[in-house]
Amino acid sequence: MANLIVHGGTPLAGRIVPSANKNAVLPILCATLLTREPVRLLGITDITDVRKILDVFRQLGSRVEVDFANGVLDVHHADTQFDPQRHHLPQEMRSSIMLVPGLLSRFGVAKVENDVQGCTLGVREIDPHVEVMERFGARVERTREALLLHASGALRANDHWTDYASVTTTENFVLCAALAGGTSTLNNAASEPHVQEFCAFMRLLGARIEGVGTSRLTVEGVQRLGGGEFRFTEDFHEAVTFLALGAITGGSVEVRNSAPEQFPLIDRTFAKFGVEVTHEGGWSRARLPEGRLRVREPFTRNILQKVEAAPWPYLPVDLLPIFVALGVRAEGSMMYWNKVYEGAMGWTSELSKFGAHTVMADPHRVITFGGKPLAPAEVDSPYIIRVAIALLMVAAAIPGRSVIHNAAPVRRAHPGFAENIRRLGAHVEWVEGD
Repeated sequence: MANLIVHGGTPLAGRIVPSANKNAVLPILCATLLTREPVRLLGITDITDVRKILDVFRQLGSRVEVDFANGVLDVHHADTQFDPQRHHLPQEMRSSIMLVPGLLSRFGVAKVENDVQGCTLGVREIDPHVEVMERFGARVERTREALLLHASGALRANDHWTDYASVTTTENFVLCAALAGGTSTLNNAASEPHVQEFCAFMRLLGARIEGVGTSRLTVEGVQRLGGGEFRFTEDFHEAVTFLALGAITGGSVEVRNSAPEQFPLIDRTFAKFGVEVTHEGGWSRARLPEGRLRVREPFTRNILQKVEAAPWPYLPVDLLPIFVALGVRAEGSMMYWNKVYEGAMGWTSELSKFGAHTVMADPHRVITFGGKPLAPAEVDSPYIIRVAIALLMVAAAIPGRSVIHNAAPVRRAHPGFAENIRRLGAHVEWVEGD
């Protein structure tokens, strides 16, 4: 257990470089299992999920050399072995299921523990992943503690249409299809920036993928994949987080951003709170033209201003808590609609401890009535990465000492997060234990 102590009220200012996107790093790490050639990854992040996967690679006999200080990882799976009786995939991380295609392709068997999970965002089924693997020819056997998957020979190409545009399901489909005989097509594919980055890595290894960035992917299977060197881009989630921290504290933060073409909808969402985002020379900056956060009134006066989050190209649901934090601080009312996860908004009741006024309309929607007097508080974060950060954002905007209990999920995605925002002027510290 780890808590964040926040002494708020200081405007944050300065320049900062985001780390790589966890949601690109983890599937790319899993994809390296598909090749026996050496792979070098530049910009690797020192987060708990990365360390768990690298520990699995070492247990399987792979060669792993990592320099987290300089962000360099060399991995080589030439001598990798897998025994479902002895080896276990990492628990408490959703990305474990993306190790399955590599194990099936290499060894004809894989195992999914019953408690493989990630952030507590409501019910997150594994059925779509199992269905994908079955369509490629895997046979699934349920035991008391796990699902065992078996493949007799090479995986078989197929066409599939998912129920919804799931990021991890899309990545699992590509991982299975890359070495499957024939051409596979996926309709209703996810197209998030991290999915596109993952596909770019797969192409580097020699995978033949068409339609990247769209809802229809076509993968022509190849006999083998090669190696190579790949550099991660900055995490747009982290870029938005730093920009929002500057805005909520009344400061001015500049963030390196090599992909501003991903930001038009994000910029317009910031504008709904009175925040102007500009991009120039590889850097993004947020400022408050009116000097304060204020919800922009819609032209249709009998409705609430709203932020809707859903699969890309909608606003990403992972960013919704960041904008909820802005709404608590801003003058005016805002409705937030999470169109993906049911029950992922229950944490907003913790905001009342700061004095914030929020109403949960249903399992998917919350309304904030901002501009209320706020005071420091001790709050409890659920096991959701950006909820812990959202609570920290509110605390950072309030003069005085606040405590974010159970803030450890932040370390799953953002290496050195407290250290980074301290360089911007924040007064925060980690405290281990209860």
